[in-house]
Amino acid sequence: MTRTLILLRHGKSAYPDDVDDHDRPLSPRGRREAGLAGRWIRASAPPIDAVLCSSATRTRRTLAEAGIDAPVDYRDSLYLTGPAALVEEIRSVPKDVRTLLVVGHEPTLSATVLDLISDHGTDAAQQVAEKFPTSSIAVLTVRGRWDELEAGRAELVDFHIPR
Repeated sequence: MTRTLILLRHGKSAYPDDVDDHDRPLSPRGRREAGLAGRWIRASAPPIDAVLCSSATRTRRTLAEAGIDAPVDYRDSLYLTGPAALVEEIRSVPKDVRTLLVVGHEPTLSATVLDLISDHGTDAAQQVAEKFPTSSIAVLTVRGRWDELEAGRAELVDFHIPR
C-alpha cells in the first residue's frame, strides 16, 4: 500500500520582545502564506487523515490558518527534534492513516525529506536541498506501513512554496 506524507514548515514567525522561541507567533506574512499553503494542500493532495503538529505556537497557528480539517496530535517532541526522532514519531501513526500531514520546523523537515527519498536528482529534491522556506510543502509517497518507514522508501512527488 502506498501512503502520502506531507511535510509543512510553519509560516513566517514574528519576533516580539520577551517572547520565548517556543511561543513566537506568526507574522502577518506568515498568516497569509499559511492560508495559501492550506488552500494548495486541499486542492493538490489527497484528503488528510491525521496531523502531527509541533506544540510551538507558530506551528499551531500555521495549522489553524491552513484550515486543515483532520484529527491533530500536538507533540512537544516535534519541537527542536531531528530527522531520526521525527521518523520515529511518524512510525507511531496508526496503520489506517493513509495521508499524514506533519507541521514542523527547519532544518528537520528538509533533512527528513532528503533522508527518506531514494532519488536526489530531481528538481524538487534539489530545491529541498537548497532551501525549505517558511510555509513550504513537501509531498512524498511512502511504500508500506508507517511503522516500516525508513531511508529510501519514499518518493518526493511535489515541493511547493506558496507565495
